[in-house]
Amino acid sequence: RRAKEDAKKFAEELIVIFKGRVRATRHSYPAHPEIERHLTHSFPYEETPDQVQALHEIHNDLSGEKPMDRLLLGDVGFGKTELAIRAAARVAYAGKQSALLCPTTILADQHFATFRERLKELPIKIAMLSRLTPKGQAKREIEKLRNGETDIVIGTHRLLSKDIHWHDLGLVIIDEEQRFGVRQKEEFKAARNKYEAKS
Repeated sequence: RRAKEDAKKFAEELIVIFKGRVRATRHSYPAHPEIERHLTHSFPYEETPDQVQALHEIHNDLSGEKPMDRLLLGDVGFGKTELAIRAAARVAYAGKQSALLCPTTILADQHFATFRERLKELPIKIAMLSRLTPKGQAKREIEKLRNGETDIVIGTHRLLSKDIHWHDLGLVIIDEEQRFGVRQKEEFKAARNKYEAKS
């Protein structure tokens, strides 16, 4: 009986979140042709037709005024991270923050290194948070998130902690989303609703 009651309560919470998402609007994230050309030319690989199409669709979504909900599928090495980098860069240039949620610290480390390398010539501030981040450093990074000094944060479940407060969250990317529970993902969606509502 208790499990049934918990499931019903959670379903009601999901309905509230989904209703909010349907009604939600936000400012569009405009294109920055120079930045996009820079990222295209500095990409060390040839873009595949699927990458080009996915990027076009993502940019179209970001140009609109409705929140984007998109599932990107592809095998390892097919360039999903590059698309995440370009989307997060566009959001950063619109003055909003992006969060990349990873299931493991190792994966978060890898993404952090890749994001820093790809965006090193752009004035975009990137941070990482995980359970292995030293307390003093974590405290400083959380403060930078709160006051808007950080544009992109990459992390593990640590990003779901109650002490995380966003300055202006604009994009959430969940890597290997099948490895997160429904409640964890919906917590992030609830956070997006709150920040989109005040945008």
